[in-house]
Amino acid sequence: MTSLFLLILNMSVTASYVALAVMLARIPLRRAPKIFSYLLWLAVAIRLVIPVSFTSSFSILRLVQPQADKTDTGSMVFVPQDIGMMKNPVVDTGIRGISRIVNTSFPAAKPLASVNPMQIVVWIGSAVWIAGVAVLLLYSIFSYLKMRASVRTATLVKDNLFETDRIATPFVFGFLKPKIYVPTGLSEQELSCVLLHEQTHIRRRDYLIKPLAYLTLIVHWFNPLMWLSYALMSKDMEMSCDEQVMSKMGDRMKGSYSQTLLSLSVSRSGLSTGSPLAFGESHIKSRIQNVLAYRKASSWTVAVSAVVIAAVVMGCTANPKPILESPQLSSQPSAQSDYLGYRLDLLLKNKTPYIGSASKVGGLISGLPRPEGLESNGIELQTTAQPYGLTIRYIKNDSAMGIHEGTINTEALYYRNSILLFSLIDNVDRVTYSIADHTGQNAGATDRFTFTREQAEKLLGGDVRQYSADEESLRQLIDRTQKL
Repeated sequence: MTSLFLLILNMSVTASYVALAVMLARIPLRRAPKIFSYLLWLAVAIRLVIPVSFTSSFSILRLVQPQADKTDTGSMVFVPQDIGMMKNPVVDTGIRGISRIVNTSFPAAKPLASVNPMQIVVWIGSAVWIAGVAVLLLYSIFSYLKMRASVRTATLVKDNLFETDRIATPFVFGFLKPKIYVPTGLSEQELSCVLLHEQTHIRRRDYLIKPLAYLTLIVHWFNPLMWLSYALMSKDMEMSCDEQVMSKMGDRMKGSYSQTLLSLSVSRSGLSTGSPLAFGESHIKSRIQNVLAYRKASSWTVAVSAVVIAAVVMGCTANPKPILESPQLSSQPSAQSDYLGYRLDLLLKNKTPYIGSASKVGGLISGLPRPEGLESNGIELQTTAQPYGLTIRYIKNDSAMGIHEGTINTEALYYRNSILLFSLIDNVDRVTYSIADHTGQNAGATDRFTFTREQAEKLLGGDVRQYSADEESLRQLIDRTQKL
């Protein structure tokens, strides 16, 4: 259950960013036919339903790409599946400030505790999620049965049109054979407007789309952005339907159609249930304003809107390609970014919550000063179980630089570099340096130095991650390490 909940949570976070992109895209499309705004919500639906996607260099989600995203899974990973087992729980929302706030609120594991507190938090979250889904499903079923009971005595007028005095506004009801139900006493003009509107819904299969959208909303009920998205999607659905009716009826019927909307409007009460498609129960004021302002779109407007829709949907449904950083980056440091041998620009660029992000870790190491007489020999990441570790391998190729004769300066550099790494990699617990002697003097011996986060924080008097906010903070940390 917890694994499913975390999967849904990651999908919901991804869909939230897509929803925000869609809401922004609706702004320049406000004068375009509403069918385009309606189609935009397809991108959100895809993200809410399908956990994996293809990768592309053209992805809007690159702006909030989680640094530890496992691109080989095809999914966006903001909350790791093993977060309940982490000693120091870390999530990556894609926005550094939000990630820091969230991560500092998590309970840390206690050394002698039998259960990780975060594991309990995840289990409680899963239970609350399941309970919410069950409550909303039961409410929807109850509302559907209540609505079916209210139209059971409706009188057939013709075809799939029924009339009853037990409803206040017309609506489409039914999944396999949708029927149009109208209240008694409608004038011929009102009935004409209603029929065109509801028949458009039926032709477009909106009577299926809206309940399916609501079922998806139930699964992601904990996300307020999804409730807002559902409301805006419903609004775009109704407005686009109104516009299609107006295109058939002509501008001369704007007044009559608006009057029909107003006379059949009813206030919505209670929670939304995803059905039925009620003629006068959704965004009446905005719909009337849209009808009165309706003008048939030019072919140029339609063409541009179609291009925008295609670009936004493609950009929102594609996962960003990983940004591969070379550990052996050799570009010359600038005067501003180089500080006592540390490449501040590289360090901040490759800051990561996860030790498992090899490209980011490699980028960090390339921004640290390297001990003289040693050459890099790769890195090793320990990510399968805590404590999470990083091993940096060097080869000793200069007989003049003895590891032991040498001294404090060399070991001090290891320690300083480790402190920087503890600051910039949120969940690394220990850093080990492995120096293989290839000079032939010590029979291929290997020296190892290990430094732990606990040592660093004891020495610095607090959490060293607080120094990774910006270049100025990193300079302060480097200055402190120089005095150790």
